[in-house]
Amino acid sequence: MECLAHGTRVGPLIATPPTVPSVSDEGRYPVTTSGPHDDSPSGLSDQDRSTLLRLARQALVDYLRNRTLPDCRSKAPALLEHRPTFVTLRRHDTGELRGCRGECVARQPLIESVAHMAIASATEDPRFPPVTVDEIPRLHIEISALTPLEPIRPEDVEVGRHGLMIVRGPVSGLLLPQVAQSYNWDRVKYLDAVCWKAGLPRDAWRGGDVELYAFEAEVWKEDD
Repeated sequence: MECLAHGTRVGPLIATPPTVPSVSDEGRYPVTTSGPHDDSPSGLSDQDRSTLLRLARQALVDYLRNRTLPDCRSKAPALLEHRPTFVTLRRHDTGELRGCRGECVARQPLIESVAHMAIASATEDPRFPPVTVDEIPRLHIEISALTPLEPIRPEDVEVGRHGLMIVRGPVSGLLLPQVAQSYNWDRVKYLDAVCWKAGLPRDAWRGGDVELYAFEAEVWKEDD
């Protein structure tokens, strides 16, 4: 199951509550990173992150050109760990969002998740027409590797540290932690925004009929 992230709301997002349970290295993709909070150390090395960025770009080329997938085999333990990811595509010249898709729950190895979410971001984001192969050189790639979802109280939400998912019945909405930072939201505006993303009233987080979950994200992207 995949969820949208970033940008304009496009109706209710269906999410499963968390209670239910070799790429060629051409040295082309330097990495800019930010990680989880200090008490959530990452298992990904700089080489791992570079490998995943190359894989995401190769997945776009292979799938959009030939409808094939890149080789996702790896001996790196961190890349074989099951983790949910989001892949964000932006126009390199303007920074405008071009596509973003991701998983809320870990269902596959990290390296496979990145490849699949890169393709989904290019082809399945309903807010945009599918990416064409000619666009790929002009796209900038960002990857977010998520920690498991955990219940959180609204008063414990930390902007810049926590991503949020809110659930009411079959409806949910999710925002990555970097979204709140990019808009300079405070905690209340952030909580309002994730409700709006789910198609709920902005103050729905204050009620007792919603479930609020938090996660952290290790975020890295191609250098500008």
